[in-house]
Amino acid sequence: MTIKDTIKKYTKDLREVTHIPAKEVEILMLHILQKNTIWLHLNYNEKFEQEKELEKLVKKRATNYPLEYIINKASFYGESFIVKEGVLIPRPETELLIDNAVEIFKDKKEESLVLEIGTGSGIISVMLALLIKNIKIIAVDINEKALALAKENAIKHNVEDRIEFRLSNLYENVPEENIFLTISNPPYIANNYELPTNVKYEPSNALFGGSIGDELLKDIITQTNKKKISYLLCEMGYDQKKPLEEYFKSFDIKEYSFYKDYENFDRGFTLEFKN
Repeated sequence: MTIKDTIKKYTKDLREVTHIPAKEVEILMLHILQKNTIWLHLNYNEKFEQEKELEKLVKKRATNYPLEYIINKASFYGESFIVKEGVLIPRPETELLIDNAVEIFKDKKEESLVLEIGTGSGIISVMLALLIKNIKIIAVDINEKALALAKENAIKHNVEDRIEFRLSNLYENVPEENIFLTISNPPYIANNYELPTNVKYEPSNALFGGSIGDELLKDIITQTNKKKISYLLCEMGYDQKKPLEEYFKSFDIKEYSFYKDYENFDRGFTLEFKN
């Protein structure tokens, strides 16, 4: 059977789990063959020899198992990152968090220290290191598996000399007093929220933020203020703007703003404290 016919055959198996079933069959095929899309399109009429292997991966994906975990890869901010089971999969909306940080640094000349809380696969720290030349980063997480993966991604993108990965629960192992900006995409989903099937394969401690959902966010705000850090940038849940805005009133804040994601949901904030 040709590559083209094989794609057609297995597309029907993924119709219930994705809106791009044919494309996902192609991605799985390319993963097996270790080829690129151009090669695939040029060889559509060639015989496909690894159908058994493809069938196995398609069946796995048909259970809603995340594609990124199968191919150990995810695209983020135009770059390719290593992804592994047990670590949160990068989301496109987190790119907006990066944009907001880049904006703060656009006129800043001196080198600054940045802290990332809950680095996961390291995508935020790695992208900041690639996009902003005058920063050093401390990236913390409570998950040793995540820290090992984040380091792999830093090495892959040649920025490992500018990021220190550290096991820490929030600021617990961060004694530094000269942090300019903290950035975080923390767990912010309420504990009783029913996750979509595919998300259930991801680590719950990277998703659930407490019985309400915003507890960890509030903890980060409080501790960042206590450390006299100028800026805090966080991703948040779509329904958390009002309670967080109310919480901001407890602090001496110079300025704050919220931003929306690609679906027009409230998705994050930038805080500047008066220090």
